[in-house]
Amino acid sequence: MKPVIRVLPYLLSAAAVAGGPTLAAEEPPATAVATFAGGCFWCMEPVFDALDGVLSTTSGYTGGTLPNPTYEEVSSGSTGHTEAIQVRYDPARVSYERLLEVYWRNIDPTVANRQFCDRGTQYRTAIFYHDEAQRLAAERSRAELERSGAIAVAIATRIVAAGDFYPAEDYHQDYYRKNPVRYQRYHDACGRDQRLEELWGPSAPP
Repeated sequence: MKPVIRVLPYLLSAAAVAGGPTLAAEEPPATAVATFAGGCFWCMEPVFDALDGVLSTTSGYTGGTLPNPTYEEVSSGSTGHTEAIQVRYDPARVSYERLLEVYWRNIDPTVANRQFCDRGTQYRTAIFYHDEAQRLAAERSRAELERSGAIAVAIATRIVAAGDFYPAEDYHQDYYRKNPVRYQRYHDACGRDQRLEELWGPSAPP
């Protein structure tokens, strides 16, 4: 480490004299990742894909103990995983706080181990934070929701550190685009929109 410490000031000063680039201080990352569990991942992808600044969404499994689980294994409820999505986004175009706002308005935070028509621990809701800033933002957003009085019961959604995330099988990715008729049939039958309207009002989701 000592040679690096001695050489670095020279490199910086030489670059400045030569008109070359210097190291930028505290530049925001070009892309960042957020991980949310909100029930069926098919229904969470389009919500975030519609946001300006979201670069991609990936359906997958997290929060469990079995490495590289399959959909069938997760669906059994025996692996401890929950269905989730990873959102890759540009922080210069959309903030993590905005992602949280959209997340809350697209889940039912009043219930544990289920969402809408789906039952089981694999459908529990959770915010998986990737760093301290995300943890603090998630806790603030939950506290604000509690203070708002919009939810009359205890919020069941957990805020936990992100762990291993395993992308789901290819046929699950962008399911709403690949199979629009089947997706819409499931979405409508599950009563998702009706429950969200009950919780958040007719303007939901944002």
